[in-house]
Amino acid sequence: MSVSAAERQIPEPMAPVPWRILDVRREVADGEVFTWRLRPESGAAPEARPGQFNMLYLFGVGEVAISVSAMDGDGSLVHTIRAVGSVTRTMQGLRAGDVVGVRGPFGSAWPVEAAEGRDLVLAAGGIGLAPLRPVIHAVLARREAFGRVLICYGARSPRDLIFRDELAQWQARADLDVRVTVDRGTADWKGDVGVVTQLIDRGGFDGRNALAMVCGPEVMMRFSALSLHRRGVVPERTFVSMERCMRCALGFCGHCQIGPHFVCRDGPVFPYPVMEPAFRVHEL
Repeated sequence: MSVSAAERQIPEPMAPVPWRILDVRREVADGEVFTWRLRPESGAAPEARPGQFNMLYLFGVGEVAISVSAMDGDGSLVHTIRAVGSVTRTMQGLRAGDVVGVRGPFGSAWPVEAAEGRDLVLAAGGIGLAPLRPVIHAVLARREAFGRVLICYGARSPRDLIFRDELAQWQARADLDVRVTVDRGTADWKGDVGVVTQLIDRGGFDGRNALAMVCGPEVMMRFSALSLHRRGVVPERTFVSMERCMRCALGFCGHCQIGPHFVCRDGPVFPYPVMEPAFRVHEL
């Protein structure tokens, strides 16, 4: 059934709209990272682009900015959440059928179209794989439009890896180069131990004709960008996704300001040269 433009229209940006949780997936054993598939109570989800985020509102508790981790094409959107504060820890206890408020989608997107015809490097740390997951889905939907695709993913330990089933599927494909590392291995871990930059250094891609997208802790993004630049990826074709405490999502409140930029309005995806001066500030 087709969805009309009116049904996909983004509502009043400051008013949360009721969305129902269709299902919940626990990504790690302790449940600290979990994925919701959400659908509006009426109509279909607004169009979202890879890299954008929604404000998820828990009535009576608070609101947090969460990146879209998949667009299922069935009128729903997927969000992957880490329980780290009062709002997300309360969200951790919700189940399928519960209702939350949603505003959005907001923000800039990953430049997927600009990567067509080029090698593509995706570097993710921790839950930073979630905002890059829609890029991987978009690339696989039109795999012939891209050159070599390198996915470098790092986590604290094997038990902290997310999207395990999909990781295995991606690693099994001959047309993807998927490399995974952990900071601390376990007795049964057979993969790499170390940082994501080591995976980038060993990856097979032509830096002179590559575009890179990086998402994770800021120190990881900074050193990943340096590794990419050493491999020949120019800063202008390196993109990073910033994370800040966002309150309004419209650039009004100033909570997410970095220099002259508002992460919610001007980002979260930025060309690396825009953020490079900020990365040089100690404990940004």
